[in-house]
Amino acid sequence: MSSTKVGFIGGGNMARSLIGGLIANGVCGSNISVSDPEVDLREKLTNDFGVHTHAGNISAAEGANVIVFAVKPQILQKVVTPLANLIAEAQPLLISVAAGVTASSIERWVGGHTALVRVMPNTPALIGAGISALYANHNVSDDQRALAENIVAAVGKAIWINDEKLMNAVTAVSGSGPAYFFYMMQAIIDAAVREGLDAETARLLSLETALGAARLAIESTENPGILQKQVTSPGGTTEAAIQVLNDYGVQNTLQKAVSAARARGNELAKFLDRD
Repeated sequence: MSSTKVGFIGGGNMARSLIGGLIANGVCGSNISVSDPEVDLREKLTNDFGVHTHAGNISAAEGANVIVFAVKPQILQKVVTPLANLIAEAQPLLISVAAGVTASSIERWVGGHTALVRVMPNTPALIGAGISALYANHNVSDDQRALAENIVAAVGKAIWINDEKLMNAVTAVSGSGPAYFFYMMQAIIDAAVREGLDAETARLLSLETALGAARLAIESTENPGILQKQVTSPGGTTEAAIQVLNDYGVQNTLQKAVSAARARGNELAKFLDRD
């Protein structure tokens, strides 16, 4: 992968994370080109990583083996369409991190046959601790699948999804998921402060407990439900807390929240696929 030339369309936080991961894994900055309209952002990327930066998207895409579209879903069509001729001629691998935009839409915008991988990352990728789901269209070769996985794995775990229709469910679980955990962490911090702990202590206890619980769940062969029962002694403090959560239907509420996120993802996908 060290000799692969990668062009990034968009130089925001997710692109920056991927670029940092690629360089950490041996890709030379001189093999990476980035386009972005913001001058300050381009200068920072050049200074931090030694990459080539451009104001125009065509300049960043020219000569690239892989083109990564790291822009907002709402502007993806506007960004992709002017590159159609270049893509048709050079046949690079396309990677899109724009949530909700289907492979068929992107294929249509670039004029048909192209190798495309959709990626749904999440915000922990910003610190190299993300998990991303990947979907490849039928034009992607085995070598291109491996290349896409290597690029994404530079910022965390990578898993493949074989049915594109499940990408909105992925978004609801892992794409939106960090927000659910942040929500619960903050609720526990607020509760700890209400119980008399100072804010700094409350924050440390809450976040380190969340981190430790996640690591324990990852390393255990048991599912989280079993782990929860293992620390819930009959008549104890944890049982009292879990009983309140059950009385208020928290588990069902969380499941409804994930379903709502998936449904909204379906709505947005239809809206973005209208043209």
